[in-house]
Amino acid sequence: MRGMSLVMGMLLGWAIACGGGKSSQPPAAQVVAVTITPAGASVWTGGTQAFQASVTGTTNRTVTWNVVEASGGTISTAGLYTAPATAGSFHVKAVSAVDLTKSAQVPVVVSVQPPAGACNGAALGPGASLQGFTPFPVDNAWNRDVSADLVDPNSAAIIAFIGAGTGLHPDFGAGLWQGAPIGIPYSVVASSTQAKVPVTIAATGYPSECDPGPMPLPATAAVEGGSASTGDRHVLVLDRDACLLYELYRAFLQPDGSWTADSASTWDLKSNTLRPYGWTSADAAGLPIFPGLARYDEVAAGAITHALRFTVPTSRKAYVLPATHWASSNTSTSAPPMGLRVRLKAGVDISSYPVQAKVVLAALKRYGMILADNGSAWYISGAPADSWDNNQLASLSGIKGSDLEVLQMGTVYTSDPAGTTPAISSLTATPASIANGASSLLSWTATNTTRTFITPEIGWVTGTSVTVRPTVTTTYTLEAQGPYGSATRTMQVVVTP
Repeated sequence: MRGMSLVMGMLLGWAIACGGGKSSQPPAAQVVAVTITPAGASVWTGGTQAFQASVTGTTNRTVTWNVVEASGGTISTAGLYTAPATAGSFHVKAVSAVDLTKSAQVPVVVSVQPPAGACNGAALGPGASLQGFTPFPVDNAWNRDVSADLVDPNSAAIIAFIGAGTGLHPDFGAGLWQGAPIGIPYSVVASSTQAKVPVTIAATGYPSECDPGPMPLPATAAVEGGSASTGDRHVLVLDRDACLLYELYRAFLQPDGSWTADSASTWDLKSNTLRPYGWTSADAAGLPIFPGLARYDEVAAGAITHALRFTVPTSRKAYVLPATHWASSNTSTSAPPMGLRVRLKAGVDISSYPVQAKVVLAALKRYGMILADNGSAWYISGAPADSWDNNQLASLSGIKGSDLEVLQMGTVYTSDPAGTTPAISSLTATPASIANGASSLLSWTATNTTRTFITPEIGWVTGTSVTVRPTVTTTYTLEAQGPYGSATRTMQVVVTP
């Protein structure tokens, strides 16, 4: 027995010494990594921007902040960046305290603050204040004072068709409705720091009537109805740097940061240019949505200085400018065509209405509202904001259809007008073959054109040339649009290793 115990003891000792037949490995060393949020910023001279650093792979989260360029401003130990008094492009850097070889840096574009009311003076972010900027020129249809315009001879019949006894309804407000913000949200970005991403138009959407990307759409862009919405899912993004407006209908963010949509349109906010006749947009009428929204920053400033957007249950198979598209099969002359404008009658007393409602009603007397989509009767569009007072807005229902009047419509288009379509006579690449890292100049000649796009890489473009920097052999498509349609032409740029 003692001999057996000795053998068992030796075997047990061998098993313990050998780890039960398995070798013991030390835990793998974690790799320290540093990231900074946000991933870039656009700041006015003398302005500030808060940054945060995240350190992984260690329990020591401490970083040392610095500005890479000597004249690029300062940054505190807490990550608060203060821009210099001169404009420029700089970089903020965070270095891990535990491993000085691990760091991250992000770009900061510093610009001179524009005067009040400038497009590039708008604040950044979801629902940001435009700081007094008015989209589109002062003589644009959205911004025109129509308080003295003539009433259309068919006004009474059209008002009755929509609903003379139906009250106005604010389709916007504070808080949530069915789990989503109330209204159509928007975001303001700066393309100097927001990268452009591809936009793919669904085959079941309106691909032949859409503007091609890429577009500077952030992954965080607000979606109408929320990310789980099954409704219109509008996405509206204003690029304050280029003063362009991008609007999507039925928009869905993709895992790679690109977007898909049923419709996409680009608007130059410095121009009165319309879409081609017969083309839709992110709105049924072929109109931009954003300039027709009631926004809280305007109401807080005391005045809405543009027309508002509204809907009706049934529209006419017709449109009046600035609309370019109808969305109906109803041909009754009592049905309202897309683009129709109504105004609150001058004699309607609005003095007793609460302040937020009163600002909206004052705008309806001076600028009116423009029919843009099919929906519910007299629903006025606006952007969601927690500062709205829903009780004040609800008082708008005291204004009935009979308090409104249709303004003289002018030409009512029941068919799309015909004219000379755009033509592209040349598209060249100089040089047509480049080494990786080099650039090529695309140049073109086009006639009967009001807007041009280059895809991929560029998107909306002005002039007759643009520099491209492909990293692989790429076929570029030029799309030229005009009032009577569009034309396309392609050119390949070869990239050699």
